[in-house]
Amino acid sequence: MKFSIIAVSVLPLVSAFSPASTKPAFKAGSLNAHKAPVFDEVCETTGVTLKRFMNEVALLNPELNELTTLFGGIDTACKALSNLVKRSQLPSSETLGYQGEVNVQGEDQKKLDVISNDVLKRALRFTGRLGVLASEEEDVPIDLTGESEGKDVLLDDTGKYVAVFDPLDGSSNVDAGIPTGTIIGIYEHDESCDIEGTDSDVCLANTLQAGTNLVAAAYCLYSSSCFFTLTLGNGVYGFTLDEQIGEFVLSNPNLKIPETSSIYSMNEANCNSWDEPLQKVVDGWREGTGASGKKFSSRYIGSMVGDVHRTLLYGGVFGYPGDKKNVNGKLRLLYEGAPMSFIMEQAGGLSTTGTKRVMEIVPEVVHQRVPIIMGSKNDVQEVIDAYATATAGSEVEAAVEV
Repeated sequence: MKFSIIAVSVLPLVSAFSPASTKPAFKAGSLNAHKAPVFDEVCETTGVTLKRFMNEVALLNPELNELTTLFGGIDTACKALSNLVKRSQLPSSETLGYQGEVNVQGEDQKKLDVISNDVLKRALRFTGRLGVLASEEEDVPIDLTGESEGKDVLLDDTGKYVAVFDPLDGSSNVDAGIPTGTIIGIYEHDESCDIEGTDSDVCLANTLQAGTNLVAAAYCLYSSSCFFTLTLGNGVYGFTLDEQIGEFVLSNPNLKIPETSSIYSMNEANCNSWDEPLQKVVDGWREGTGASGKKFSSRYIGSMVGDVHRTLLYGGVFGYPGDKKNVNGKLRLLYEGAPMSFIMEQAGGLSTTGTKRVMEIVPEVVHQRVPIIMGSKNDVQEVIDAYATATAGSEVEAAVEV
């Protein structure tokens, strides 16, 4: 199987988070290494189905034709998962309870986690466009061609893309009816990595790519409605499932997050263990003494997809920062942090660890964790500036001591 790690130039901190220049209509700026696709008025028309949207994208951008087929499988999987989540609490459901196993994260696997993972694997496998995937529920990247199913390391030269996903984010809350979701990121493979002449472990390692290499990212939120939000590197588009016709229809074309807000979404039970710069910023938000002068309110669901979806629509800051107990936070970089950061940046927001742009971090292992603060541009920039000021102060103190 052939996969890629595309060389990406790392920008200085200031330029990496500076506002993008104004672009013509339908040509939203992309901070990714890939060329942004071209869209037309069909892609901006509410009520257009996801299938029609992707077909139009393929007509305008022939190089993305195979991606359309891949999203057809994702479309079907998300509809199936929506039904599974809705029916999971029925007494007759076979998705209740725990599987009796622990995943690679050390977390108890619910039956619904395992079933959701299998649904996505099967849907992606039969598109014929995907060779390898990495999932929260899999120990290592695996292939979906079926020739070697069941083995730990599987490769095949049939797919153009690599998929990474969290099949059911927030599944621990599903029993309480709290919103859950699916997160997906899509990368291209590298033709220079040839399994016949290269150790297979090297090819698998090439699935560990920075978010700047993402071709597409999406999440599906299972809540009051089923929402599907995606980016192909040219803005963010939100769809809602119309159950009467069985199709996702465009409800939020070219979605943009407000630049300033008065909402933050973090687990404040851990605030005393956060880095000092973040504590000061959040204290300012609570008291109304921050950069915007607004007094912020707190809105925290505890499900990343639900919190990020609300943040995109209303503005605000979602964060799962590191603390003294979990220095790197708890969210996974490859299939949670990077895809959601891609979506957030394409909507005009920012995503940072406090000191680094999340999209530029190259994962060293599949399940690597990363601190994340993302949301409205001006508010996240306030966090970035606070970390930069603290770092500069520490450097001055060190120089004085020397």
